[in-house]
Amino acid sequence: MANPSLLILAGDGIGPEVMAEVKKIIGWMGDRRGIRFDVSEDLVGGCAYDAHGTPLTDATMAKAQEVDAVLLGAVGGPKYDKLDFSVKPERGLLRLRKEMDLFSNLRPAQCFDALADFSSLKRDVVAGLDIVIVRELTSGVYFGEPRGIFKEGNERVGINTQRYTESEIARVARSAFELARKRRNKVCSMEKANVMESGILWREVVQEVHDRDYPDVELSHMYADNGAMQLVRWPKQFDVIVTDNLFGDLLSDCAAMLTGSLGMLPSASLGAPMANGRPKALYEPVHGSAPDIAGQGKANPIACILSFAMALRYSFDLGEEATRVEKAVEKVLADGVRTADLMGPEGGTPVSTAQMGDAIVAALDASL
Repeated sequence: MANPSLLILAGDGIGPEVMAEVKKIIGWMGDRRGIRFDVSEDLVGGCAYDAHGTPLTDATMAKAQEVDAVLLGAVGGPKYDKLDFSVKPERGLLRLRKEMDLFSNLRPAQCFDALADFSSLKRDVVAGLDIVIVRELTSGVYFGEPRGIFKEGNERVGINTQRYTESEIARVARSAFELARKRRNKVCSMEKANVMESGILWREVVQEVHDRDYPDVELSHMYADNGAMQLVRWPKQFDVIVTDNLFGDLLSDCAAMLTGSLGMLPSASLGAPMANGRPKALYEPVHGSAPDIAGQGKANPIACILSFAMALRYSFDLGEEATRVEKAVEKVLADGVRTADLMGPEGGTPVSTAQMGDAIVAALDASL
């Protein structure tokens, strides 16, 4: 049987640095667990523009369609700010999401006990937090037409269109309900049905999918602005939150900071099942390219490593190995090992990006 295939797109800024630590984990899996991957690498974002004049070549897009999973680092940086919108680094990432039809974006927000004091909220509010936001990723206001900046009379007007079909809502709702069945069996759907027709449709379709196919899952509905407030007030009331593209973007960043550092948070973008039954998938850390610290060994690689753990679980059916990686991260943090973003008043052992990766590999060795 062929080894599972993985395309690595390290991208820009700190992307290559954090991805180097993931490669250590991939190597460890082969050497110590006999789990080997066929790994290929290519360019995306600003580095692809520098090399090819486009943030994502057709050839790279074709590779992404063929492999079992894509692992991406980060894209962008201020050197590309003046590029035309059509070739900005972020367009490469959006093209991957759109053409792979990665409609379901899973963004976990988990607070490790060792980092509970890093949140701006009180320890009892965030300690033990473990929620997942399921964000619809390929439709809504980021993709709707008409869009653009137009001239009306003597002034310009910017237009973006919020648009959802029943089928687009239903499939991301099913993704959330399926995930909830593997967790605590509870879904909260968030929209703005009080002021937006798309929100009314969203609420109706989510309820219909629930009543028809998932009556065993507890479902609640909440306006998205109240959802943001509740995430800050008492986030542990939630298990799985499902919401649209725009609100999911905002709410997941809010949830990210409950955990203390963006450098800790992975994500998975999943699509329809392929011939092998596994979903098309792209995994990436939530953080950006952080060009201000690129090349300095200061970046936290944990979010990228945990993104690979999500790939082990969702794309390669290796849940036990995913848990092994997650436990290794937890052990290292409990031991006080800290990259710069995790150094607090209580101190800890300061380490570089590479040293954090080495510490996690050592913890994996100790798990055997």
